[in-house]
Amino acid sequence: MKNPLVTRLKIGCARLWPHPLAMGKKEILLSSIGAGLGLMITGWISHFVLGEVNLWFIAPMGASAVLLFGVPNSPLAQPWSIVGGNMSAALVGVSTSLLIADPGLACGVAAAVAIGLMFKLRCLHPPGGAVALTAILGGPGIHQLGYSFVLYPVLLNSVLLAVLAIIFNNLAGRRYPHQLAPAETKPAGLPIDAVSITRADLHEVLMQGELFDIDEDDLQEILQRAEQVAHRRQNGAA
Repeated sequence: MKNPLVTRLKIGCARLWPHPLAMGKKEILLSSIGAGLGLMITGWISHFVLGEVNLWFIAPMGASAVLLFGVPNSPLAQPWSIVGGNMSAALVGVSTSLLIADPGLACGVAAAVAIGLMFKLRCLHPPGGAVALTAILGGPGIHQLGYSFVLYPVLLNSVLLAVLAIIFNNLAGRRYPHQLAPAETKPAGLPIDAVSITRADLHEVLMQGELFDIDEDDLQEILQRAEQVAHRRQNGAA
């Protein structure tokens, strides 16, 4: 007889093991090349425009590059997410640094406000948290910029990286930016009595729990394809 405690422990340890990512070798290569090229070209253009090396943009922009080139279908990786998210976070970070002297308290307040603002503006972008903290902890060079920090380097580099992501991803055959379907997609080849899950159903369920890094249209398409596969399997087994 199996010990329930040992079984739970095994399941818990298994959950900690890294799960395989559903991504082919070609996509992994494209993601790596795209992120590298995007960051290099963004840095070169920034240096050419302003005549100086922008060393401290790399941390948050490196995180943005992972999203834009690694998971371009993610709602967190869309152009408005990086531009709006980074810019609003920078604005919050600069304002907080001017209003709160204690760095630890300022970082906590800036992160909380930035996340709430990004949700409100529909531009949630995780690297925006790093942008907000950079405005506070970046040192005298960034503090001297004041609100200019929002325009440069944040807005300039965010726009450049988004434009490069649009160009690269489309040349690579990826659909980017990832837009909502103009109309509700209807599954074909299902039995008449089958219940089709709609976008509204998915939205209602997703609103009840945590944020999933997948677009509702993509999730609906996956479910519809799974329904079709299940229907073919049932017909084949009959």
